[in-house]
Amino acid sequence: MGYYDDHYISRKTPKKRNWLTPFVIGLVLGAFLFALLLPSLVNNNLLPYQIVISDNTAANQHQSDTTGENVQPSDIRNVQVDISTRISEIVGEVSPAVVGVINVQGQSDFWQQEESGEAGTGSGVIYKLENDSAFIVTNHHVIQGSDQVEIVLPDETQVEAQLVGSDLYTDLAVIEMDASHAEKVIEIGQSADVHVGEPAIAIGNPLGMHLSGSVTQGIISGKQRAIPQDFDMDGRADWQAEVIQTDAAINPGNSGGALLNMEGQLIGINSMKIAQSAVEGIGFAIPVDDVIPVIEELERNGEMMRAYLGVEAYSLNDIARVEWERSLNLPDQVEGGIYIRSVEPMSPADSGGLESYDVITELDGEAIQNIIDLRKHLYTEKTVGDELTITYYRDGEEQETTVELTSLSY
Repeated sequence: MGYYDDHYISRKTPKKRNWLTPFVIGLVLGAFLFALLLPSLVNNNLLPYQIVISDNTAANQHQSDTTGENVQPSDIRNVQVDISTRISEIVGEVSPAVVGVINVQGQSDFWQQEESGEAGTGSGVIYKLENDSAFIVTNHHVIQGSDQVEIVLPDETQVEAQLVGSDLYTDLAVIEMDASHAEKVIEIGQSADVHVGEPAIAIGNPLGMHLSGSVTQGIISGKQRAIPQDFDMDGRADWQAEVIQTDAAINPGNSGGALLNMEGQLIGINSMKIAQSAVEGIGFAIPVDDVIPVIEELERNGEMMRAYLGVEAYSLNDIARVEWERSLNLPDQVEGGIYIRSVEPMSPADSGGLESYDVITELDGEAIQNIIDLRKHLYTEKTVGDELTITYYRDGEEQETTVELTSLSY
């Protein structure tokens, strides 16, 4: 008699399988297939990365098999962009031509003997060696009011120098020192060739001599920027400087330093920055093409000889428009110009018959809108001895006169 139990399941202990063997087989097979397919993947650019074969012989043989041509080592090159290396080279070459400038001013009173003190520091660039002299360009505001000027060389040696001349409007000055102290003369470039967006390097002495030779890098942010300048701090612009804009950091003490292109050539003299809490990375340099004629004249004359008209004048926009008709009796077609407050006796304006409250609207047929236009025309387009044709209004009538310009130095 037997027993039948349909819910009973016989449980046998399973035999353990060896997992290592199939893993090894799969690894070997995968490596074999990958090695077999690799040339095809490389030739068809199907890999997400680049395979570089260091063995030139093997690389040449593979290229010969696929194209029938041998690849020479010169055909394989590594592409590297290392701007910092180029900047380091430029700085090493140019830095000896960038110096510090110390403005020393005398102070005295009734009880004490005269004492000298450092009134300010800036930077300068050695641009010329002639005979036994080295000539340095810097900013006018760096040496303004100085009784003595000293140059700080890259090795921190201080040497005495002489001021050759300076100019307020262009903010440029020339200093002369013994040529034996000059190790390097900077190479002059052309600011007309500068392009917006190209790299630029600034070298100078920000915040004093303890940070001398500081280097900053940026780009050319703009060209021919017109920046109004108020010299007498009366709230009115006296001049508009045309400058190069850069985002290379320019701080107090950088004034007079070098702005360079990537060839190590001088393209500008660092001059100013916009110092506002909400503004960052806006610095300016005087274009070297504008610098050269000024420093050459400063070398010759010690000052800029500018054409002189002899009027105290103000922009029409400085007074209420209702006064244009009521006080100056101007017709409606006049849209801008300058009105004369006073005329210097024996000046070209006086000789030409100009009077107070005449309104000048054109110079040599070119419309002018403000006093800056007048100065630009006189200082950049005219020289001493030139004739100037002036169109003006008096008592509502348009008149014209021609004067011969004389000189007045600043």
